[in-house]
Amino acid sequence: MIRSSEDIIIRTVSRVLVPFIQLFALYVIAHGHYSPGGGFQGGVILGASLVLLLITYGPKETRRHISEKSVTVFSSLGVLIYSGIGVICLLLLGNYLDYGKLSGILHVAPAEARALGILGIEIGVGFTVMAIMFSIFFDISSGGKPPEDEKE
Repeated sequence: MIRSSEDIIIRTVSRVLVPFIQLFALYVIAHGHYSPGGGFQGGVILGASLVLLLITYGPKETRRHISEKSVTVFSSLGVLIYSGIGVICLLLLGNYLDYGKLSGILHVAPAEARALGILGIEIGVGFTVMAIMFSIFFDISSGGKPPEDEKE
């Protein structure tokens, strides 16, 4: 069971670092179609920032900021974004994830539509991976007990 840290230095460093870690994760997600990295790597980095909060502040306080419902919403939203882009491509008479077909509804050139389609996929994968990584870590650290059963 993870307990919250009482050390003021650890809490302060965590509070300062987490926004920068999350900003870097968003950078990795946003530039995933131009450079190495992308949705999975950025999602893992985002999940790691939430795990740092969990380790620093403990499960009870972390759950006040990140509820089980929000984790479920993020994981579902990511899958919906990914599959939704693919289904839109199918409805536009293309193949699944044929991003060039998105140019008709985005009113851009096919090359730009491909870049925007890949960016959408990276965002969906990032949301899902972040939520699932955090959920897995929380479940392992709490022994699988529901949040309301935990004693702090």
